Amino acid sequence: MLQTTEQSSARPATRPAMQHTLAEPVVIAGKGLLLGEEARVTIHPAPINHGIVFERTDLNPAVKLPAVVTNVVRRARRTTLKVGDASVETIEHCMSAFAGLRIDNALVQIEGPELPCGDGSAAPFVEPILKAGIAEQDAPRRIFRIQEPLVVEEGDAMLAAFPSDTDEFRVLFDLDYGPNSHRIQRQSQTFASSNGNYQHDIARARTYSLREEAQALWDRGMCTHLTPRDVLVIGDDGPIENAYRFENEPVRHKIVDLLGDLYLVGCPVHGRFVAYKSGHELNQRMCRRIREQMFARHLKEVTVRGREMDVRTIQRIMPHRYPMLLVDRVVEIQGDRKAIGVKNVTINEPFFQGHYPGTPIMPGVLVVEAMAQLGGLLMSQKLEHTGKIAVLLSLDRVKLRQPVTPGDQLVLEAESIRAKARTGTMKCRAYVGAKLAAEAQIRFMMVDAEQE
Repeated sequence: MLQTTEQSSARPATRPAMQHTLAEPVVIAGKGLLLGEEARVTIHPAPINHGIVFERTDLNPAVKLPAVVTNVVRRARRTTLKVGDASVETIEHCMSAFAGLRIDNALVQIEGPELPCGDGSAAPFVEPILKAGIAEQDAPRRIFRIQEPLVVEEGDAMLAAFPSDTDEFRVLFDLDYGPNSHRIQRQSQTFASSNGNYQHDIARARTYSLREEAQALWDRGMCTHLTPRDVLVIGDDGPIENAYRFENEPVRHKIVDLLGDLYLVGCPVHGRFVAYKSGHELNQRMCRRIREQMFARHLKEVTVRGREMDVRTIQRIMPHRYPMLLVDRVVEIQGDRKAIGVKNVTINEPFFQGHYPGTPIMPGVLVVEAMAQLGGLLMSQKLEHTGKIAVLLSLDRVKLRQPVTPGDQLVLEAESIRAKARTGTMKCRAYVGAKLAAEAQIRFMMVDAEQE
């Protein structure tokens, strides 16, 4: 799904960038930034392709939270992961350290609901990691390259991503609080992953707030363990009881946050980024747009090349026949964990005669049926399910998001959540291009196929 470092015939071949993890575990302890609760974090080395995963070890049982934007929930002034009822608050500075130091794989075990804040910068994570050492691993980094421009906006705030001629992440951040703000003057900063000094120029920049913003947090019972001596609180005459580490420290901290948030794509992203007043919400929206571009590119590749199952193979597994066989081809199967298939929708489909003659739309129940059929094919990949067929038991969280019309190629995705000897649960989605058309959680029962 993700591109790795490519070689160009126009220049000498170079060794691809390799994945990295920590050389040994590190421990970081302290109070969280907003909640103020004590937390102890142990960052462990992890194997190749593991990615960054947080684990709440203070819960019983422990819960793992992969650091990808699909697990992000909306919170004010911070980035939060949530899986089920478990959450980890304020992960952006730790994620920024991983991004800036090129750490691809790590298990972050945390005892507490929020990561320690230290001085409000990424340095409390960067320095222990560098002291422990960084180990190269025997696999190339998974890198996604922006190929089409992406723009997200909210009011006058904006974040844009563009393709780049150079193989790097590059950002220009413009921070502007408006013509009436004399406390934080308009300021800008650039950073490039290929030649920028993240440790010294970016990681040390601390989180900040205006005096009235800090007071509002204190009034709500948040950050009460912190004083202006601990983090930057900016008043009429500059930092209160503190001093800037950089003349433009606020905009540099915005890059700290941006790097951490964008690493929630799940891999490094190379391209040119331009940010104007961007914050966590826009950063996370950009992550989701990048993931959509990644998925669309992946689907385009696998639907052209992939031929894991043709229709004859499908018919040997499933009892469905015309007009109810709604999977034309399975283009990718990852063991018994995930499958991608296609249904080519033409005007010759029999249901278009009555649904609706003037405005032909594929019935939503048939879109769901197509997803269920792919889920059944995926269930059939488990050895203990040989000779059985999947019968639909229940549907949950069904959402129809976009109409499917003649000429569309419906790309189906099924992902196993639980699979037992007699039952299984799948998370299924259907796309038209990169747009989500439908989704559902589908539960099956495996029954013996009729013997002839």
